[in-house]
Amino acid sequence: MTGPVAPPPPVDPVAARDAAIALARRHGFHRLGIVPVVPAARHDRYQAWLAAGHHGEMAYLASPAHVAAKADPRALVADARTVLVVALAYGGDPGVVPAGRLRGTIARYARGTDYHLVLRDRLRALADDLAAALGRPIGARPCVDAAPLAERDLAEQAGLGFVGKNTLIIAPGLGSYVVLGELLLDVELAATAAPPERTRCGTCRACLDACPTGAFVDGFVLDARRCISYLTIEHPGPIPRELRAAIGDRVVGCDVCQEVCPWNAAAPDRASPAAELTARDVDHAHPDLLALAAIGANQLRQFVKRTALRRIDRPRLLRNVAVALGNSRDPRAAPALTALLANPAPLVRGHAAWALAELAAAGVIAAAPTAAALTATLAAEPDADVRDELTAAIARTGAAG
Repeated sequence: MTGPVAPPPPVDPVAARDAAIALARRHGFHRLGIVPVVPAARHDRYQAWLAAGHHGEMAYLASPAHVAAKADPRALVADARTVLVVALAYGGDPGVVPAGRLRGTIARYARGTDYHLVLRDRLRALADDLAAALGRPIGARPCVDAAPLAERDLAEQAGLGFVGKNTLIIAPGLGSYVVLGELLLDVELAATAAPPERTRCGTCRACLDACPTGAFVDGFVLDARRCISYLTIEHPGPIPRELRAAIGDRVVGCDVCQEVCPWNAAAPDRASPAAELTARDVDHAHPDLLALAAIGANQLRQFVKRTALRRIDRPRLLRNVAVALGNSRDPRAAPALTALLANPAPLVRGHAAWALAELAAAGVIAAAPTAAALTATLAAEPDADVRDELTAAIARTGAAG
């Protein structure tokens, strides 16, 4: 006969905080902050953002469960008492980009191992080591950005940095090239002695003015429907024609609002990003567009394996490649785009038609044969949206001729 189970030993909040800080350093996190679980202070701003439709087609952001957890982490984990917020720097130089090929650009965060996997594994290890240090089991839930937490507000409250006008966390010394993660704990840890950072953007509006598509409604307010990251990753349908030229060579994501930020120009601590979050190779930073346009299913699976690129399905990726090829103003893009005109996905065919018209309008391929090819394609095209794209492309090609 077994006796009653002894309760776990009590936790000293200050000692637990100090242990968590030491363990976070051991696990390679660049920043750690600790805050108690309380309702979000800026939830009204999130609700206003949703009401304005700035979330585009990311309907999950407005679901009742998501909104409730954004308002209070206890809607996600009922007995959560403490949030550990961590930041991990990413980036790194992929090396010299060989000349002579048509290349696109992948946003820095997606060039290495999927940060969701990296953060999740490190957070789980941190939680296990913290339990060992405390000499008792603890309830811990690792969260990355897929979990519905107001993580940037939490990072600001924990003293990791401040939310900039580009809506990203800017950690002085690291800049904004960081990914955030959280541990929801069922034990109380003393908060880190760091008051919330107040925004230190001042009158600077470099990020707002540099955005290629004008996605910022104002400082701190992003309309995702015009954001290149949203359009190339989250958006499932055709990219609005009026925004395609502004996308340039970007195949996945966009870093412009970070590239122009003065806080990133002077970020000495960013010299040593997490090894897993640096570019795997040149092709994962600046991929060969012609190779991507013709990549097979098995090759694509290998290319995106254990990267954040896994989130983008094949039609969306080829849609983005077609736009980048159209923006290249290079005649070498024409054969690849002609092949994409026969792709099984209507999304790809429509953007290939637009891209061919762009090349003709730029004068890098002959307008008359291009118009003839598009007209022949239109005659056999079953999809109404693609027919609309082809009609617009033929008109543009005819005007170019």
